[in-house]
Amino acid sequence: MAIRVAVDAMGGDNAPGAIVRGAVQALSDEADLELVFVGDEGRIHKELSAIGADGNKSRIRIVHASQVVGMEELPVEAVKTKKDSSLIRMAELAAAKEVDAVLSAGNTGACAAVCQLKIRPLPCVARPGIAVTIPAFHGPFVLCDVGANIQAKPRHLYEYAIMATLYAQRVLGIKEPRVAVMSIGEESGKGTGLVKQTYDLLKADSLIHFVGNAEGRDLFENKCDVAVCDGFVGNIILKFVEGLAEGLFRTIAREFEDEAPELRSKFTGALDRVWRRHDYSQYGGAPLLGLNGVCIICHGRSNEFAVYNAVKTARRFVEQGLSEAIAARLG
Repeated sequence: MAIRVAVDAMGGDNAPGAIVRGAVQALSDEADLELVFVGDEGRIHKELSAIGADGNKSRIRIVHASQVVGMEELPVEAVKTKKDSSLIRMAELAAAKEVDAVLSAGNTGACAAVCQLKIRPLPCVARPGIAVTIPAFHGPFVLCDVGANIQAKPRHLYEYAIMATLYAQRVLGIKEPRVAVMSIGEESGKGTGLVKQTYDLLKADSLIHFVGNAEGRDLFENKCDVAVCDGFVGNIILKFVEGLAEGLFRTIAREFEDEAPELRSKFTGALDRVWRRHDYSQYGGAPLLGLNGVCIICHGRSNEFAVYNAVKTARRFVEQGLSEAIAARLG
């Protein structure tokens, strides 16, 4: 049975070119995959023609949308005023069950708002959360939430722990994910009221492999596989990690500029391998967990490789029945 993924062709800094090219690349790997590109029909056709994919009518179709939600636009205003945007049309396809998953590298806030409005959260989920996979020295870990809910309650973080655990198991292949709550100390009495109450909820659930509080440094010390926090803290952690990683690699690269060519070439290959292991694009995108459907939110700077991986992640999400598993566990 085909797995249908709707792609917001107009979202992101590199749209529509990198979005269309990256998504089409995934078709060659997944025989059961079908794509629905949403956006400016003429521009999408042009990109498909440029890579010779415009003749693949059986597995690619286009749904026209005349408007685009800009990266700088306020989510609520964009949802109200741009009824024919690619984001709205994409979410409507999912709500009507015409596609199995949606994907966008556009305005994150608007994408999360539209999907919650159109696709709706699962009845058992109070607030969906964005779960991002972050590559670390020991392997990847999942951080949830990174921006969908900045005014979280303990129940929300408890749900994030369960949903991110299922995601880590079924999509990332981590057999028994260890769960921690982000705090300012490892002791159970440390942190805000939100953190302390979440700690108690997670500790009381025997089905969660809870390992206590995690400090910022613990994320890269192999203490946990899933870390939960409110969207405000999570977004700061995510952006800090991204900036630090890019800054470190740029600094190291500059240090080798003045070295002898033979020394430079010796270390370039090793640096490239390390960078690939810590490149966000290998994971493609982050799921908005808790929806009555599948939504993958990509980085605004996503390139072809990131979109390619995001489409494959969306397909795995559907194939593994993750939404159904979340409903069964929380219901």
